[in-house]
Amino acid sequence: MRGHTIVWWGFSSCTTAVNVLNSNQFLGAKGDRTMFTLHCLSAKDIRKHSYYPAEDEVLLMPATQFEVIGCLNQGDLHIIQLEETRPPHPLLLPVQIVVPPSINPTPSIIPNIPVNAQWAQNGITVAGGNRQGNEINQLSSPCGLYVDDDQTVYVADYDNNRIVGWKWGATSGQVVAGGNGPGSGAHQLSYPRDVIADKERDCLIISDTSNRRVVRWPRRNGTSGETIISNIDCWGLTMDENGSLYVIDWVKDEVRRYRRGESQGTVVAGSNGRGNRLDQLFYPHYVFVDRDHSVYVSDWGNDRVMKWVKGAKQGIVVAGGQGGGNGLTQLSYPKGVVVDHLGTVYVADWGNARIMRWPNGATQGSVIVGGNGEGGQSDQLHWPFTLSFDRHDNLYVGDNGNHRVQKFDLESNK
Repeated sequence: MRGHTIVWWGFSSCTTAVNVLNSNQFLGAKGDRTMFTLHCLSAKDIRKHSYYPAEDEVLLMPATQFEVIGCLNQGDLHIIQLEETRPPHPLLLPVQIVVPPSINPTPSIIPNIPVNAQWAQNGITVAGGNRQGNEINQLSSPCGLYVDDDQTVYVADYDNNRIVGWKWGATSGQVVAGGNGPGSGAHQLSYPRDVIADKERDCLIISDTSNRRVVRWPRRNGTSGETIISNIDCWGLTMDENGSLYVIDWVKDEVRRYRRGESQGTVVAGSNGRGNRLDQLFYPHYVFVDRDHSVYVSDWGNDRVMKWVKGAKQGIVVAGGQGGGNGLTQLSYPKGVVVDHLGTVYVADWGNARIMRWPNGATQGSVIVGGNGEGGQSDQLHWPFTLSFDRHDNLYVGDNGNHRVQKFDLESNK
């Protein structure tokens, strides 16, 4: 019954990829069958410990509480949709989980988006949107953004030299890093262009562009940051499941990977001079890393998105690359990029004021939001910089020219 609360008592192996169910040993084609679709907060990724890594296994923990969102009975197939909720009372004896140093629980954020997903065409402002300014309810040319599990949005507030956290439903943000004027002090930032969260260390990793450094800043009550990478013309950055950082150097036209403790890093894309060959980049801006450690780069000056397979000497064009323009085969100065579990590329098409989706292997993309001309209406964007998805596959866009972050709700999977 919809709205009913249930408690899942046993350890259960689940999958994040529905195509696993093609095997007859799971769902089958006939007879009474029941399938649960779950939105989980606490499931544990066990792919590295599974005999069947291709099944994308996660472990559902005992005593997990769910609310029934919906049910569908189609012939002999019964589908029950559940969403994890927080129990009203904490455990009397909280379980302490000790993670060995060799296992890093900081995951890449690989969205699991349905193939035919559609989003609302009118966005909701979840940060800023109160004209350009430096008040706590304003943003000024926001760049990178990161959406946490609780839908808190962390924004690199570029012109205000700060990182601001906006909780879901809040009418103003909270300065969580910087905000002390532009400068090179440990308590300052200077025109930050990207931000991500390192959940293991409970900190933010910030691309402090004008200071040519990458900074680690405590996520809670931090008053100053620590420089972890110096002398780099950083723009976008991301982290893989091993805790390695991938950082764009837009002046050297390269992407470097920094394993924990490294100060020099290793080139994983570009670094062959500025140009449009497949082994070159031209002012790269943002970066994404998938589960295979392939690196996706928004190659801003070449109007394309490039994929560099791990260890490759050159990249593959996966979006754009047909010259700058507004056709469905083209991009115009692309910026933020995200790739889902199917290899579908989502890109902020900056010059065309739209967000595009390019399926794996496609020669043209489709517009999923925006594309209605530059403007400040709810169905418009103005210089979209970055994008992200929350755990419900809702889309968030850093709308730079409108000094806001827009949320576009997932509307349909058909």
